[in-house]
Order: sequence, then C-alpha cells, then structure tokens
Amino acid sequence: MSEMPVDQRLYFRQLLSGRDFAKGDQMARQMVNFVYLIGDRSTGEALVVDPAYAVEDLLQILQEDGMKLVGVLGTHYHPDHVGGHMAGWTVQGISSLLELAQVPVHLQKEELPWVERTTGVSGTDLVGHDSGDIVRVGSVDVELIHTPGHTPGSQCFLVDGRLVAGDTLFLDGCGRTDLPGADPIAMYESLTTRLARVSDDTILFPGHLYSAEPSQSMGDTRRWNYVFRPRSVEEWMAMFGG
Repeated sequence: MSEMPVDQRLYFRQLLSGRDFAKGDQMARQMVNFVYLIGDRSTGEALVVDPAYAVEDLLQILQEDGMKLVGVLGTHYHPDHVGGHMAGWTVQGISSLLELAQVPVHLQKEELPWVERTTGVSGTDLVGHDSGDIVRVGSVDVELIHTPGHTPGSQCFLVDGRLVAGDTLFLDGCGRTDLPGADPIAMYESLTTRLARVSDDTILFPGHLYSAEPSQSMGDTRRWNYVFRPRSVEEWMAMFGG
C-alpha cells in the first residue's frame, strides 16, 4: 500500500465557537473564538488549538472525523482560549479536557505560569517550548513561533502554508496591548520581525472572527491591515502605545 501524499495527509479544520461547537453557550457566541484541529489523516492523530467552551464537542468532532487527540497547542493564557474565569463567567478549557484525555499541552515557556494561574492546571501537564520548536503530529510538522505582545508567551503556529495566529494578528487589527502581561513594543517587533519571514502566500487563520472573512493571505493582511502602516517603533507607539 503506497503512502498517502503529503498534501492529502494534512487534517486541518477551523471551528467557530457558538456555531460549529458550544452552540448553546452565550459567551461562546459572543466571543466568536476559533478553535483549530490539526493532524495527520494517515495516522489519525490530531492536535487541538485553544480548546475552550465545550471541550466534549471538540472531542466528538474529532471522533466523527476518525481522529484521536494526542496534544493541545495553546496560543496564550486568556480564558477564552484555554479556559478559566472571565467577566463573571467560567469558561471550560484545558483543565476539563485533561480530565477526558491525558495529553500534553504545548506552550511557550514564558506563558507557563500565566496558564497555570488562569486554568489551575498543574505544571506537570504543560510542556514549555522555545520559538522555532517543532511539534510533530504523525508526519505533520507544526512550527511554534513566539510572538509576544498580546501576552508574554503568545505564540503562532506555522503548518503547511497556514499561520494559526491566535490573538497576535487578525485580518483587521491585532491583539490588545493594554492587558496584564501585554507589551506594545514587543507586539510591534513580533509583527514586523518575528513574522516577517512568513511568506505573503501563507494563509492567516486568526483566533477570532473579527472580519467578514475567516481567513486571508498574509500578503493581503500586510496590504490592508492598519497595524502594518507604522514604519518605525515611534510611529507604532504614537498609534498603539496608549
């Protein structure tokens, strides 16, 4: 039996909270978070990016697709991405998921204490990474890119021409830089330097549906997103430094 071609191996799904899962959750509908499923169809192994709200729904979707969860990728510590308490609501997340599936949770090292405090998950369940590390699922490689700014350990995931960006970069705008752990200068450096090598034909997949479209090319994002207008850190701080 011949091996499945690489372009057919990749399993990639973009799921919108309140629509594709957690359909009865008012907070999920309001926050319009995206959760991503990334895996290898040949081996049936998959990772979930930012599991929040109804984790049982996400596991059910994987099961229906013939996939098995083998790990979690977390973009950053905020409760709408990994679970915790937010605006008087308790958001289900990785703590509930780990009760159902004992899998590693992959984060940037800088984000570990923030995730522990927010979710109550033990540090033994978390795996700290450096920028450039690769998490492999089956034969699919996911590169972890440290992009501080929104939080100290925010990270993006680069896989087969796709950039899963969490709250680092949206089609319009970027993550807030006025919350605990945020740093506007670090955000400027992340957008203009750390993500500079991501090609224009790479497709951006953000952490929220804040635009009419759910994804677009990095070229179009750089062309139209106002966060790329400043040409120096001074111009950036004049716009985003508060």
